[in-house]
Amino acid sequence: MQSIIFDYAVFLLLIALSFGVLIYSKLSGPKEQTKADYVFASKGSVSMGAMLLSIARGFLGVKVFLGYPSEFYYRGSGMWETLYGMSLAFPLVLYFFLPVYFNLGITSVYQYLDMRFKSRLVRRLASGTYFIRSILNLGVTVFTPCVALKTVMGLPYWFSIILITSIAIVFTLLGGLRSAILADAVQSLVMIGCSIVIIVHGFFIAKGPLNVFEVTKERNRLDFFNFDLDPTIRVTTVSATLGQLFMSLSMFGCQQNFVQRYFSMDSQKQVEKALWLTIPLMIFLFSLSWIVGMVIFTVYADCDPRALGYISEIDEIIPFYIEDKFYFLPGFMGLVLASLFNSGLSILVSNLNSISTVAWEDFVSQIPVFKGASEKNQLICIKSLSVITGFIVMGIAFIVAQSSGVIDASQLMTSATSGPLLGVFVLAMFFPSTNWKGAAAGMISSHLMTLFIVIGSLSLAKEPEYLPVSTEGCTNTTFSPHIEPIFDVQYSQYKMSFINKTHDDLGVSSVLSSPEVKSSSKDDILTMLYSITYMYYSLLGTFVTVFVGVIVSYMTDLWSKEESTNEDLLHPMSLKVKSMCTGEKQRYVTDGKHNNGPSTLPMTNEAQPTPLSSVFTIKSNSS
Repeated sequence: MQSIIFDYAVFLLLIALSFGVLIYSKLSGPKEQTKADYVFASKGSVSMGAMLLSIARGFLGVKVFLGYPSEFYYRGSGMWETLYGMSLAFPLVLYFFLPVYFNLGITSVYQYLDMRFKSRLVRRLASGTYFIRSILNLGVTVFTPCVALKTVMGLPYWFSIILITSIAIVFTLLGGLRSAILADAVQSLVMIGCSIVIIVHGFFIAKGPLNVFEVTKERNRLDFFNFDLDPTIRVTTVSATLGQLFMSLSMFGCQQNFVQRYFSMDSQKQVEKALWLTIPLMIFLFSLSWIVGMVIFTVYADCDPRALGYISEIDEIIPFYIEDKFYFLPGFMGLVLASLFNSGLSILVSNLNSISTVAWEDFVSQIPVFKGASEKNQLICIKSLSVITGFIVMGIAFIVAQSSGVIDASQLMTSATSGPLLGVFVLAMFFPSTNWKGAAAGMISSHLMTLFIVIGSLSLAKEPEYLPVSTEGCTNTTFSPHIEPIFDVQYSQYKMSFINKTHDDLGVSSVLSSPEVKSSSKDDILTMLYSITYMYYSLLGTFVTVFVGVIVSYMTDLWSKEESTNEDLLHPMSLKVKSMCTGEKQRYVTDGKHNNGPSTLPMTNEAQPTPLSSVFTIKSNSS
């Protein structure tokens, strides 16, 4: 009873601390005078350290603490190798994406697409993709910590969902991006501390790190460098690297909430420094969560709680482990739960800020009644949109709580939408001759293709594939005294029920493995297409967008003299390659005035692009 009181006290204290961070950032930071101050955190008002933690946490999210350890425990180290793709994405974003639109003076990254293609259709397709994907993912993000809160503290889903979204709305109204970045930093430090405590204590229980390594290797959890090219395997080294590379490029290079963080810094050099420093930080945070999974698996290697019925979902293994092994440390469970709660909160805050900005710039600001709104009124509108978006996310979280399949569908949606989004930015920056018709056709075709594959994949209804787990070492003293036993594991009837599940070739007396999935004929092309791992959806989507975009642009009078592109909106390398390959001089303009011509409607407070001569020395052809 005393431990529970401590847990609740620590839980409430950390939530209060989050409010303290908000109030501190509000009082100590520069006053938000304009929309840009709110959206971009008043340039220079956020430290480099806080920015690094925010970028890393924005990508890894709540899954870094709950998802990855359970992934290792039940599926092995395959997803660990997505780290290769993540790390490769940063220098590519740094050298290919950042120079093009860092100094454009825009508040929505999708505004760049309108400036490049002179088409609001392309811009809205991209921003709409981001909006839908973010809303779905945020519903899952809000619901994830609610599972742990209900499992341990008994808080009902509806209470946790309303609490998280309500606090997030208050944060967004009062603090803007600056409070979100600072909250990310605080939660990152708490999560790092909790992970280190779990690892050190786990090493002690598991008889040292060497034994942890040996047990996980012996039980086939460490499976690195699998270069199998079969696209239907859930994850291999190849699919983890390529698939995650394209997903990371889409997120770090084309997604509003990340680019918005870049814009909040003083200069491009600061952003470059931040991205380079984020790589080792990402590797550290990412690997830390997998080591937690290694430790927990070693402790429960011969007595799996899920096989015994103590937990029903694989993601519950972390809360169960802490409740089981840290009963002697009052308040630690409250600390972990508060960290999960606040992590979901900070991710929601930063995304509400970004989504409301995109909704204003790309949709609402074009409604006649809102055109010509002052800076103050624009800020009010963006904050109002944050409130509306928050309630939408709350509703989706309630749907997630009722529908177990929505989580998987949302994850598939994330992979499926990365390709079209990345593809249209690749067309804009690296294919000078493509036009808005090609860009729009490419995105639509890519969405239809990936949606077709996703629906087909869900129709196959595959059972989750888990590695075998053992219960042969279970005794009545395996778990802590305060964990109420479900049954006496010494009863022979119980042992016989698990012996019936034994796989002799595994050499254990009881295992839990995935149900056998019937394989279809190799000649069934549709089945093979539906069976492609979601890790490749982003790669396929990008390829389809670029391929269709180039073809359609060519078919719709590719070299029309009426088409002109501002060279500052293209990557200089693409201009040089274009000139070398064709020997022709493409018509480019350099004054930026064409962006407000009849072919495009003026956007709210659009700034003209700043020349890239200070970044690249390559000279492009101009007329």
